[in-house]
Amino acid sequence: MRRLAAGLAAGALIALGGCGGSGNDLTGSSDSNSGKQSATPPTRVEVVEAQGKGNGSGFDAGKLYRTESPGVVTVISLFGSGTSLDQLLNGNGGGGGSDAAVGSGFVLNGKGEIATNAHVVTQGEGNNIKRANEVYVEFADGNRVRARIRGEDPNADVALLSVDPKGLNLRSLPLGASDEVTVGEPVAAIGSPFGERQSLSVGVISAIDRSIESLTNFNISGALQTDAAINPGNSGGPLVNGRGEVIGINQQIKTNSGGGEGVGFAVPSNAVKRSLDMLRSDGKAHYAYLGVSSVDLYPQLVQHFDLGVERGAWVQDVVPGGPGEKAGIHGGDQEERFQASSFRRGGDVITKVGGKPVQHADDLSELVADYEPGDSVPFEVVRDGERKTITVKLGERPLTGTSG
Repeated sequence: MRRLAAGLAAGALIALGGCGGSGNDLTGSSDSNSGKQSATPPTRVEVVEAQGKGNGSGFDAGKLYRTESPGVVTVISLFGSGTSLDQLLNGNGGGGGSDAAVGSGFVLNGKGEIATNAHVVTQGEGNNIKRANEVYVEFADGNRVRARIRGEDPNADVALLSVDPKGLNLRSLPLGASDEVTVGEPVAAIGSPFGERQSLSVGVISAIDRSIESLTNFNISGALQTDAAINPGNSGGPLVNGRGEVIGINQQIKTNSGGGEGVGFAVPSNAVKRSLDMLRSDGKAHYAYLGVSSVDLYPQLVQHFDLGVERGAWVQDVVPGGPGEKAGIHGGDQEERFQASSFRRGGDVITKVGGKPVQHADDLSELVADYEPGDSVPFEVVRDGERKTITVKLGERPLTGTSG
């Protein structure tokens, strides 16, 4: 079972009540003599610089924590229509059920931009996603301020928040390159598991290029797997390499018990960068769409079905009326069982997108995502042993549908 790592309970919020003061925004201080609000102190901005070179030799978890943790925040989302932050912090849920979510996030810059997971500040999936009524951000120094949801990207499970930077101490964390991450590289996760603010866990990268669930029917490719402890409440927090760069946003865990069992997953930073750029533009993320589902090739499969190519994405289904079908990409027809799995004979094997090779099925969606909806892109396919080039005018990815 995979579980998104945001805490969903008013009980988790009780532990946070004493950490951030009252439910009011703490951007100024009260003048007890005059009863007037004193001047807001100036914003203080610090930028964490990447440390040294390499992928983590001389990994110093304590130093990383001291450097990075001031830029990590706790995100509190209220969903109940009649609930208030004070009620929840005092243990009175107000509406019962999943009225609140506790997650994590991190500061992006001195403008007050904060990154987190979309599922921390929304509920539901696909076309049924709804934003939280109120979102608050608690900083390491105890300040708690109201945040605005600038936009959410359910396909990458990324959200962009903004807070008024006046009077805040902002420590921004740099985004690294997830495509340079290697297995065995030491990493640190910082966040608020079970509402325990500013918690550190360390481990290594267990695997790269994983495919994990998003808030739509489309998976997130290129995800990072780690054995650093990730639990409910860690969602949205940074996964940091030995240089102090954020290489992923902690997103979900694989568990049989409901807790962290050493198999956690993070949205790769390259996908995060792309998502944030789109959200800054108009609050929405637009992805190109081909409209096919495909499977990986392996030697025995290639030999059995006589596919004539060793690498690529073997198309099994095409969405009726989708861009791929309109352009003439073929899916399979006759179903056959092989090695305890069902496959459809006759589908095209996509080997290149815009001239770039497709090694695995996950590469297909990643390469398509490099384009804009409406772009016309050449796809090289192998059909009945012959190579063809088919130009596809890509559509826009729906919130529900077939991957690819």
